[in-house]
Amino acid sequence: MSIEVKVPVLGESISEATIGEWLKKPGDAVAADEAIASLETDKVAVEVPAPSAGVMGQQMYAAGDTVQVGALLAMIEAAGSAAAASPPATPAPAPAAAPAPAPAAAKADPAPAPSVSSGEPVSLSPAVRRLVLEHGLDPTGIRGTGKDGRLTKEDVLAAAESAKAAPAPAAAPAPVAASAPAVSGAAGRDTERVRMTRIRQTIAKRLKSAQDTAAMLTTFNDVDMTAVIEARNKYKDLFEKKHGIRLGFMGFFAKAACLALKDVPSVNAQIEGDEIVYHNYADISVAVSAPNGLVVPVIRNAETLSFAGIEKTIADFGKRAKDGTLKMDEMMGGTFTISNGGVFGSLMSTPIINPPQSAVLGLHRIDQRPVVMPNGEIKARPMMYLALSYDHRLIDGREAVTFLVRIKEAIEDPTRLLIDL
Repeated sequence: MSIEVKVPVLGESISEATIGEWLKKPGDAVAADEAIASLETDKVAVEVPAPSAGVMGQQMYAAGDTVQVGALLAMIEAAGSAAAASPPATPAPAPAAAPAPAPAAAKADPAPAPSVSSGEPVSLSPAVRRLVLEHGLDPTGIRGTGKDGRLTKEDVLAAAESAKAAPAPAAAPAPVAASAPAVSGAAGRDTERVRMTRIRQTIAKRLKSAQDTAAMLTTFNDVDMTAVIEARNKYKDLFEKKHGIRLGFMGFFAKAACLALKDVPSVNAQIEGDEIVYHNYADISVAVSAPNGLVVPVIRNAETLSFAGIEKTIADFGKRAKDGTLKMDEMMGGTFTISNGGVFGSLMSTPIINPPQSAVLGLHRIDQRPVVMPNGEIKARPMMYLALSYDHRLIDGREAVTFLVRIKEAIEDPTRLLIDL
């Protein structure tokens, strides 16, 4: 009995996806709910689970193909018919067997196989694929120690170390990289072409669309982080012991943003046609770095959450973004975005808004800088630059400055976060 595997519903307004990789080859045993393929959507990478146990049968598309939601993706031969499903793997080495009763089916099976087995016998998770690209390695030359022979991060890192220690064999893959793209160039100067992931393509389109559509402007301010750092140092151990999560800076800024959004509602609004939509809640998108690019999962109703609730949500998003397990509905919506470039060492930036939102708050690294105190004394203080990029069609300069001042006041005097000032 053959069981159809179809492209699942991927989320609101998403009608298609790209096959990132096949995790199972035709003839492989498959357990119920085991991932058989990875799909790349406009937002995240999604794994497709097997609806039941059995043997991997015909795959209708190859890696890199675009598929529509609801399309037939593959066939799985039910466990009871495993013996009947196995033979397709045997005829493969002997394609000359023309007398086969079903030549059409025999031709259909080998077509998708090259995407899985020709030259790449191992499956790559998003994190492993990133490491392979970073180190310029050929995954077909690395022995996988993970489940079903899949490569792990440790396998790739070990191969990278071996390549450094033995430069001679490392040069072997070079002709492949150089000959693949038939482009003119100076002799001895290798180039490499890597297809953009669907997520990266979408990021590029959305960022360019934001620049083309919105009248973007960025306003800056700086904030003294002394009070927040002191509060964090004083309570971080007790906080972690009680809530099981570290007390970070993002919790303070998310709470401060909720207060500022209440005082300056236009920053939490968006333009739809000739109308302005004001949101009476704060769904804060948090920019998170993932292997395939930047993603912005949403903290729903952040104004109702405690510090612990916000920190737990952010930590969970960060972990699952690296694992590629964020869900589609977690990426939808959002009324305001916070992006923390400071974790990468950024001193100052002009972040781009995330349409249809109208503003994004950029956080940066903390530096000790000389500051003139109210009494005229000069002291070294831990200072951070804040940047608010906003759509000037909706938000005036006065409102943008007021918003940043509210953030600054709440961070420099965290008591305001508790008594709603």
